[in-house]
Amino acid sequence: MPLTGGCPCGLIRYEITAMPLALYACHCTDCQRKSGSAFALNMPLPAGAFRIVQGSPKGWSSTGPSGEVTTAWFCGDCSGRLYGERPSRPEMMMLRAGTLDDTSWLVPAVHIFMRSAQAWDGSLRPAMAENVPCYDTMPEDFTPLVKAWREKIGEA
Repeated sequence: MPLTGGCPCGLIRYEITAMPLALYACHCTDCQRKSGSAFALNMPLPAGAFRIVQGSPKGWSSTGPSGEVTTAWFCGDCSGRLYGERPSRPEMMMLRAGTLDDTSWLVPAVHIFMRSAQAWDGSLRPAMAENVPCYDTMPEDFTPLVKAWREKIGEA
């Protein structure tokens, strides 16, 4: 601790002062569209454990498939998406885990929105073989995601 990261061009830098609550791969169509990939690696954090140490990200708000408004924060120069926030959960934020400086230790503990996962995505086979929890949607109770992550990183 702390964990550090930033946007691809380096204009925006951030610091995290507490261990993330979880790391999951989200296969929802919204994450696919916004990441330009088959899924996004999302890392929920307590909002108070995150701070921008350089630069000022820009925000863009949209309504997701659940009907909830989400604000995506990104670099105005390189457009690298950094994190998201929801007005309904001001105490939490979702970091795009790939923006961390060191991603070598990241292994998703859970896969969510498997109902919209791309059929061709071969990265799912090892996850399923290792009995990584997979959910058709976002679970109502976040506790299993946190538990799976803590087991994965050895904090169970």
